[in-house]
Amino acid sequence: MLQYKNILMKRILGLDLGTNSIGWALVKEKENDNEQSSIKRLGVREIYLTTDEQSNFEKGKSITTNADRTLKRSMRRNLQRYKLRRDSLISVLKDEGFITADTLLNENGNRTTFETYRLRARAAAEEISLEELSRVLLMINKKRGYKSSRKAKADDESGQLIDGMEVAKKLYDDNLTPGQYVASLLRNRKNNIPDFYRSDLVAEFDKIWSFQRQFYPDVLTDSLKEELKGKGDKETWAICSKPFAIVGIKRNTKGWEQKKEDYAWRAESLQHKIDLERLAIVLQKVNGQIRNSSGYLGAISDRSKELFFNKLTVGQYQMAELDKNPNFSLKNQVFYRQDYLDEFERIWETQSKFHKELTPELKHLIRDIIIFYQRPLKSQKGLISLCELESREIEIERDGKKTKKTIGPRVCPKSSPMYQEFRIWQTINNLQVSGMVVADGQVDLFGETVGKKFGKRFLEQEEKEILFKELNFKSKLTKKEILKLLFENYKELDLNYNEVKGNTTMAALLEACSKIIEMSGHGEYDFSKMSADEVESIVFPIFNGLGFNTDIFSFDSSVEGKAFDKQPSYMFWHLLYSYEGDKSKTGNESLISKISECYGFDKEYAAVIAGIRLEPDYGNLSVRAMHKILPYMKDGLGYSDACQYAGYRHSKRSLTKEEIEARPLKDKIDLLPRNSLRNPVVEKILNQMINVVNAVVDAYGRPDEIRVEMARELKKTKAQREETVKTIRKTTAENEKYKKELEEEFGLKNVSRNDIIKYRLYLELKDNGFKTFYSNTYIPREKLFSKEFDIEHIIPQAKLFDDSFSNKTIEARNVNIEKADSTAYDYVQDKYGDEGLKKFKEKINQLYGKNIISKTKLKRLLTTEKDIPDGFINRDLNNTQYIARKACEILEEITRRVVPTTGSVTSRLREDWQLVDMMKELNWDKYDKLGLTEIIEDKDGRRIRHIKDWTKRNDQRHHAMDALTIAFTKPAFIQYLNNLNARSDKGGSIYAIERKELYRDNKGKLRFYPPMPLDEFRAEAKRHLENILVSIKAKNKVVTRNVNITKAKKAEKGKRKKIQLTPRGQLHNETIYGRIKQYATKEEKVNASFTEDKTITVACKRYREALLVRLRQHDGDAKKAFTGKNSLAKTPLYTDSLHTETVPEKVKTVMLAPLYTKREAVSPDLKIEKVIDIGIKRLLQKRLEQYGGDMQKAFSNLDENPIWLNEEKGISIKRVTISSVSNAEALHDKRDNRGQLILDKDGNKQPTDFVQTSGNHHVAIFRDADGNLQEHMVSFYEATARAIQHLPIINKEYNKDLGWQFLFTMKQNEYFVFPNEETGFNPKEIDLLNPKNYALISPNLFRVQKLSSKDYFFRHHLETKIEDNKNLLNITWKRIKSLGKIKDIVKVRINHIGKIVEIGEY
Repeated sequence: MLQYKNILMKRILGLDLGTNSIGWALVKEKENDNEQSSIKRLGVREIYLTTDEQSNFEKGKSITTNADRTLKRSMRRNLQRYKLRRDSLISVLKDEGFITADTLLNENGNRTTFETYRLRARAAAEEISLEELSRVLLMINKKRGYKSSRKAKADDESGQLIDGMEVAKKLYDDNLTPGQYVASLLRNRKNNIPDFYRSDLVAEFDKIWSFQRQFYPDVLTDSLKEELKGKGDKETWAICSKPFAIVGIKRNTKGWEQKKEDYAWRAESLQHKIDLERLAIVLQKVNGQIRNSSGYLGAISDRSKELFFNKLTVGQYQMAELDKNPNFSLKNQVFYRQDYLDEFERIWETQSKFHKELTPELKHLIRDIIIFYQRPLKSQKGLISLCELESREIEIERDGKKTKKTIGPRVCPKSSPMYQEFRIWQTINNLQVSGMVVADGQVDLFGETVGKKFGKRFLEQEEKEILFKELNFKSKLTKKEILKLLFENYKELDLNYNEVKGNTTMAALLEACSKIIEMSGHGEYDFSKMSADEVESIVFPIFNGLGFNTDIFSFDSSVEGKAFDKQPSYMFWHLLYSYEGDKSKTGNESLISKISECYGFDKEYAAVIAGIRLEPDYGNLSVRAMHKILPYMKDGLGYSDACQYAGYRHSKRSLTKEEIEARPLKDKIDLLPRNSLRNPVVEKILNQMINVVNAVVDAYGRPDEIRVEMARELKKTKAQREETVKTIRKTTAENEKYKKELEEEFGLKNVSRNDIIKYRLYLELKDNGFKTFYSNTYIPREKLFSKEFDIEHIIPQAKLFDDSFSNKTIEARNVNIEKADSTAYDYVQDKYGDEGLKKFKEKINQLYGKNIISKTKLKRLLTTEKDIPDGFINRDLNNTQYIARKACEILEEITRRVVPTTGSVTSRLREDWQLVDMMKELNWDKYDKLGLTEIIEDKDGRRIRHIKDWTKRNDQRHHAMDALTIAFTKPAFIQYLNNLNARSDKGGSIYAIERKELYRDNKGKLRFYPPMPLDEFRAEAKRHLENILVSIKAKNKVVTRNVNITKAKKAEKGKRKKIQLTPRGQLHNETIYGRIKQYATKEEKVNASFTEDKTITVACKRYREALLVRLRQHDGDAKKAFTGKNSLAKTPLYTDSLHTETVPEKVKTVMLAPLYTKREAVSPDLKIEKVIDIGIKRLLQKRLEQYGGDMQKAFSNLDENPIWLNEEKGISIKRVTISSVSNAEALHDKRDNRGQLILDKDGNKQPTDFVQTSGNHHVAIFRDADGNLQEHMVSFYEATARAIQHLPIINKEYNKDLGWQFLFTMKQNEYFVFPNEETGFNPKEIDLLNPKNYALISPNLFRVQKLSSKDYFFRHHLETKIEDNKNLLNITWKRIKSLGKIKDIVKVRINHIGKIVEIGEY
């Protein structure tokens, strides 16, 4: 082979970025015919993601890897704050002389269980001592009640928070139901319908039911009432429809009038008999209101109402419930914070009459500074990102070191009127309409353009302004709504957006306005379905008439300076956005007052406005930047051009050629700081990319160019990923169904992807009588998979690089050949004339109307050659997604040119360069030896080699193969595939690329030239792939060193800094276990371990006594007594003098063993055999027998169908203690309710609160004094404890006094080279550091997958699947259960680019 100089050739780095691995290829690419391209190195870096991280990312779910830890930390902080309050309160009480250090502050002794509760109830009405008052105050300090925060979002199950005590009092005083009360309001033309307590609505339902039951006793049964309990309005109607024999009366009223009628019927139903259909409507409406007021918050409101009407304090209410039922659960009986404050006031006021020590000053200290102190929420502004266009770096000095800091304005909230307007214009300027919308130059008598032709264009300025006006009043508009708004022939047109987001802030305000207009008696409107002009014509006159400020609807983004912030609309938004909450029960009383005061709304209307929920989150630009850019966008410029006119460079990539050449490059890319990106998974992927690129640069020098392809998942938004997963699931299910049909009905074996596509295209023709689109040829079912019919590209691939389902159909082979490179439309017109074309168009339009073919396929079928779109690939390459843009920006820090490519281009080149079956060739011999291969025949009789249950994605090296293809993907290739339709221009650049870069194979198909002769290229690629060692990050770190900075006290200056070591994972599982002791039997061999203590545990008395006799004969030395010549096998031990019975070599021992238990809810999943308490176990078994062994029926809905432990006392079984794990670690020592240690009878501490440690960190392998291998398993819990104590995590001195010698450790993802007896490979006999030996090393390189005591799992480094397939044991995975099998393995360290850099322990 000729040798060429390649010193000046371009060094190209190809990157294949995936969600779980990075493939890379470094190549040299020839630039003229005198050079020869070459492959320098290939590699794969696996990215370690947890199963949850990967699946959540791909599904588009929110990924907050620290969310669970944050929740637990919040709980710990709340507990710590409570303890601080308690300590402060005890300190004050001691200082005041109410208690002493010896005072008992809790119940102690028999019959004192509810003593403090009783004292608390008494304290509100009669004298108690100061010592008893101290106990009461400490109890109140434990639970301080629910305090509403306006910003906190309630979920659907939370119900509604009510503060309507005045209305409830009115109902109580006048003996009215909510229905009667509202009916009277409406009769008096008062349209403000208040919210009601759930208990009042339930009472109304019961009253209506009882009154009407006297007329319909057979219909209104107890069972029906129970069935309706907790149901919504639709469910209520459905349940009532059958017993009520509803036929559906026609109601003559609508909207507000119908609402009046509903309430009139509710009032009437308590006075007269009403027909069953009207009764169903009444019950439906009442039940619907009950459902909406139910839940956590609704229950709080109801309890607060009960306190008010019964004139009780929280303590009195609780004691009354306990008096009724001592087993009543107070755990979830939550009250308002204000109810606790009211109780405190009442107790203090009562006791201050008897104790002069209770001064106002002391009251303020205990109430406001200790018990009910609520620190203001910490500002989160520091977490808001800086504007990417207005931020800049400055140099500052910190701790004597110079460092860089980014400063600038923060990004704007998405709910801001400025952001809303900016977003609308940004989207509007990107909208493109396609169809008969492009002017073709024809003019009328007045010189106006009238002719239209098919094409695509951006909206005209007038159209944009019309659309903006509508979007500014709507939360969104669909494609159909936009086209209908702007065009008369909207049905024939298409838009490049399915939906456009509007002004969600204005839409939320208008929704509130519609409710206010309804309440004020001015009608009922749905503004979301009305035009902007209609909305203005209704809202403005009504609001002006009511005296409300309508300036809140008018926002002017062009206002400059301070006047911008002073606009009423902006101030109104900022009031709603910034309001945090107040001390009122509902948390927004101050906001209601402010709205009423500033904007003229009556209180009840202001409450509606205060309930507006704004769009969360933030944009990526500041108000300042948007203020500069927006005027140009409103003039019709796209975002990029508008940025340029405003003086910004919106992307670091938008540089001129000269700027690119002059731009300074870094020697090394800096890693992304932790939490610098919103998505931690993407941050992890990009940091691994940075590590790989830096390592390549260190080893081989800076690349001249980087070519990169991203996995589809990385380029998609969260919503797109979520939608993709749904589509994949649906498609997979359909394909499985089709595969089964093809196997059973068509007799196909080894159904391929193409077979399924062909079958789907065949089913598309069903409504056309299974006749083809072009020639109307009937396809007999039995000939579908014959050579007579082909899958046909509607627009040929020679004209458009589109291999999607929407560009395919089935046609007769002869028609397919005749059609050649014509489009479907052109072929039908040329072949069958205008009449044939007319029928063709009618046919496919009918199929589209029936949703049989997609809109995209319809467009493809109607496309002429001149209408073929350009830039098909560019749409994929023009990636504005943040992740893709960020990756390119990062890579441009180290090279001057970054070229993105797409999967479709890579796929085409992989086929042209015959790399498709490369992975199969590399794996064939391995699987063939195991008999896991087969030769199958396709439908054309061709024999195809096939590996069973295997795809190329099983082998990590396919990422490197793709990276190799990407590295040799010239920009000219992308340009060519992007503009295939321009090939007909013989003088154009596309035709020139074709002549230079493509050739025709022996079948006449155009192929791209490979980087070197094809056979050489495949051989070189295969050689490099065989030498790949896949790298992955080992889990070495145990703790992270954090610097906690806190504010110093007033007496001190500056800030406090504390270095803290934080565990890098969960120390133990969440479940807390108890411990009991049970007798356990075990069969053991009599050996040197049978000391006297152990021998006395032998179960059989005869055996035990005989063993003890021999042991004592040897002075208690078990080794002498039971091993060597005295072992029971060599010297039998008899139990009697006649020597009729010998002690067996294995005997049963019995001893008390710890058993760890946990509490578990009684449910259908409960394992009854594990229940500890025998009596409870019998009750559960009896219950199961009653339901015929059906766990689901027996142990579901226990609130309504309890399992009684003591029915008389109302005690039911809800949770039971069951046996659980075999070993656990104690977290604490047992203490009493005063915090004092409880010692056992020998004076020792008693461990309690047992947990199971969370996984193993490493196993250390030692050689003992006898030369045998021994292990020491170290949990993550133990490793963390050692790190925090500044001890070595790996204890190499372990059992050194016994002669143990440390060899190596094994941790998850560490690599080991195994010997191979079959091939004779011995890792100790070759140079593992020499890359020339990697092909020998690769089959024997495994990484640690998981570890437990003497049970180690290893996974081959090339494998992507984690499956324990027994057929592939020792090939793709290993399981080692004997320490002898690891004596010859060698530990190696592999760097980011797959090089072995260290051997042995590192």
